[in-house]
Amino acid sequence: MRVIVVGGGVVGTMHAWQAIERGHEVVQIEREAEARGASLRNFGQIWVSGRAGGAELETALRARELWEGIGAEVPDLGFRPNGSLTLVRNERELAVARAALARPDAAARGYELLTAAEAREINPALRGAHTAALWCERDAAVEPRTAQLALRRALLATGRYTFLPGREVREVVGGHAVRDDHGDTHTGDAVVLCTGAWLSGLVRELVPDLPVRRVRLQMMQTDPLGEPLTTSVADADSFRYYPAYRGPALDALNAGQAQTATAAAHRMQLLMVQRRDGGLTIGDTHEYEHPFAFDTVEEPYEHLTEVVEAFLGRPLPRIRRRWAGVYAQCTDTTRVVHRQQVRDGVWLVTGPGGRGMTCSPAIAEATANELGW
Repeated sequence: MRVIVVGGGVVGTMHAWQAIERGHEVVQIEREAEARGASLRNFGQIWVSGRAGGAELETALRARELWEGIGAEVPDLGFRPNGSLTLVRNERELAVARAALARPDAAARGYELLTAAEAREINPALRGAHTAALWCERDAAVEPRTAQLALRRALLATGRYTFLPGREVREVVGGHAVRDDHGDTHTGDAVVLCTGAWLSGLVRELVPDLPVRRVRLQMMQTDPLGEPLTTSVADADSFRYYPAYRGPALDALNAGQAQTATAAAHRMQLLMVQRRDGGLTIGDTHEYEHPFAFDTVEEPYEHLTEVVEAFLGRPLPRIRRRWAGVYAQCTDTTRVVHRQQVRDGVWLVTGPGGRGMTCSPAIAEATANELGW
């Protein structure tokens, strides 16, 4: 079988990986020289802890299993089962953590409630102010800026993979084929469009009423911390944005403890992961209203700096990079992804939202199973 994958981000690359693993030939087409979208502009977190129960959690857990296996095959992914600590500072936040422990799927997530001292044993860099922490053993991380390059090197080594950068697919031609802006037609037994947040042009022509929206976020990365940050770290504001924590305890938190004005205005949470070079990736914000701003603003970075320094008990290293990213999210946020056959032999797979890095291996596996690869 010959599979044409359009899009060089993590969702597209995982579809290529699935096809190669099953013995097929793959041509992957990317409009940039390399993927430059949300697949790079993220935390690199394999984030199981906050996922909704049912299909979303099953997808995340399966993806976590697949990531570990791929990481063993491709060490340059930087896969590490580092887990996460969501730090809490008062009784309202602690009540949400305790409610999470009472979920029937808490054991599958690897939840455990730790005292501040126990959290510091796991992550000694957290010398600042917190009273307890929700530990999630199943969370993990990879290196987002280099993951696609590492995966592509492994795919190329099979001899059954071709990467065509700098080509924008403009048209679906008959069945099982697309034409790019060089005038070349690419024909396969299946075509999978994994175009990420690029929802205009060909995608709009194929699905004018696509139930997917774009979301913008701001993030930053620091110089090396100078010591290990052994886990991913979140603050209790993250409880407000992840479906696993919904319930009366979260309602009480929202009613009795407002976010700071900056955090509320930018729909913020703290997520933080240490990169292999020692720097910290820190974020994030959520912007939903179009048109998006074309610039980044300082107030979110100031808020994040304050929160991180309080947890670390030390000044944050110099901020080395600031950026904004845009990802695609199903308008029905309970759906993990939008998968639709748009023409004979042509499928569109998009809209995983902030779950793209986490769930992409399992999303691709489900596509391959559904299409009978």
